[in-house]
Amino acid sequence: MRSLIIDSATEACSVALFDGTDMLDGRFERLGRGHAERLVPMIAELPGNGRADRIVVALGPGSFTGVRIGLAAARALGLAWQTKVLGYPSFALIAAMAQAQHNTDKVSVAMTGGHGEWFVQNFSGDTQPDGDLRSLKPDDAAQYAAHDLVAGTQAAALIERRGHGSVLEILPDARCFASLPAHQLTTELSPFYGRPPDAKLPGGKTLNSPVA
Repeated sequence: MRSLIIDSATEACSVALFDGTDMLDGRFERLGRGHAERLVPMIAELPGNGRADRIVVALGPGSFTGVRIGLAAARALGLAWQTKVLGYPSFALIAAMAQAQHNTDKVSVAMTGGHGEWFVQNFSGDTQPDGDLRSLKPDDAAQYAAHDLVAGTQAAALIERRGHGSVLEILPDARCFASLPAHQLTTELSPFYGRPPDAKLPGGKTLNSPVA
């Protein structure tokens, strides 16, 4: 089975085409901004324009815009190709990458959130969450991170505040998809922003705003 992997939930934008667990080709760019302009061309650069038997897309948390761009592209291609679309949590891929690189089953993930907060989540064996993902002020995030190894964009800053541990500054990378356990895949394609909406509309409805 060929799988097209799309991850644009953070400042990185990456795509990869897999045949089973073998990567045929992949792209990774640290953009900051401009995901909408680069994502589709990156997919088109893959063999066969990235056409696959299924599409797997990052659901966040991360950038409000980046998460939606990835989901929109995955849904559009799924409709055009008449193929299944699955999702996965971005933090689970970061944890799986860290576990594979450091040969450990325990890792905390710390990424930039919104309003001066950091997203933090702890993982153990087989990329199983040890607890909920939280959006916390830096000092609280340093206390919540339970494991020695910390991965993500705020790993170094968290270790500096905590005073001990190992740092792995990485972003999610679609090319590392083979390290993600299958149990992390879901058919529920709801974007996950990692924190409650910031604004409320009349009648109690909510409006999401960017978190990164």
